[in-house]
Amino acid sequence: MVGSSGEDGQATRREAERVVNEVAQGLRTLDDGAAWFSTLSPVGRQAVLREVGGYAMQAHITAADGRAGVARSGVKPTANPSVMICMDPPRYGFATLPADEHVTAFRVLVSVFSVADTRRRQTYCKGTCGHAWHNLSRPDEKS
Repeated sequence: MVGSSGEDGQATRREAERVVNEVAQGLRTLDDGAAWFSTLSPVGRQAVLREVGGYAMQAHITAADGRAGVARSGVKPTANPSVMICMDPPRYGFATLPADEHVTAFRVLVSVFSVADTRRRQTYCKGTCGHAWHNLSRPDEKS
């Protein structure tokens, strides 16, 4: 079961952290992030959805962030993940959605996280940020 425990799970979490933060910082497209997500096993997708849901909670997303993120996600506002994230307070539990909704849930979660994280980088972390994930280099700059 790749992505559920042990070293495989840790590797998936680290890769998810990198991919999601690259999308949030405009270093990778949402389509590229969704393509990466689509290659994961169903268990791996559920693990990543739980992980990204945690990132969104840590970024203190708002209903306004939810609406802005859904608008940039390319997902219909009436889709289950869109409705869930726009509730006040947002409803999580994306990993429990049917498997055929996981990619749309990923697109919504990452887009909303991108909005909230950008806001936080521009306010709370501006000029003083020591978070390694806020200081990524472009994927093509890595050696």
